[in-house]
Amino acid sequence: MQLEALLKRGEDRAVLPLGSVEQHAYLSLAVDAILAEQVAVDAAEPLGVPVFPAQAYGCTPTYMAYPGTMTLRLETLLAVLRDLVTSLHHHGFRRILVVNGHGGNNGASSVLQELQARLPGVQLRWHNWWAAPKTMGFVREVDPQASHASWMEGFASTRVHGVQLPEGSKPVVDYVRMALMDPVTKRGYLGDGCYGGRYAMDEATLDELWSIAVGETRAVIEGPWL
Repeated sequence: MQLEALLKRGEDRAVLPLGSVEQHAYLSLAVDAILAEQVAVDAAEPLGVPVFPAQAYGCTPTYMAYPGTMTLRLETLLAVLRDLVTSLHHHGFRRILVVNGHGGNNGASSVLQELQARLPGVQLRWHNWWAAPKTMGFVREVDPQASHASWMEGFASTRVHGVQLPEGSKPVVDYVRMALMDPVTKRGYLGDGCYGGRYAMDEATLDELWSIAVGETRAVIEGPWL
């Protein structure tokens, strides 16, 4: 009923978070889904724009040697996104932002062009929240080697109860070599799964990072739209 009233008032924006369930070293398997939804909610709430529950599962075949990782085939993810966006369009949403939390999902971003050509009046945007310029710029300023499963994803919501994060840093991985590895070889090379950087960071720094990420995401929701 609330959504129906919102649409009748002319609000046609909506946010669809997209995540992944995969190894994140000492953090939750659901990091990407948790943070995509949380940053979307924090960004959209003051604007009165609805955020739908995260599509938690994404495309992450290279981590399948780590138990608990759950992957969709790319064609499955494309089909899911088609159905979800088509559903939003059916109800009257026309300006739709996908807030993505997982780099492996980027191969599915091309479906937005297909849908924009097929669905009348729809405008679609794709936002990798963690890689936005100001957000990643702050990460690089604090810890140039920070990456997957490091402190930059280690918020209170993604830490695992009873798990102590290691002290210190991990050297950054060799991305060129790693891109050639099958899942078993990749696990042997990565070990705990972190790509590099400090494992933990003080709460003040994490709060500042989150504020920047929320601000950048909110700016994308605000537009410009046509």
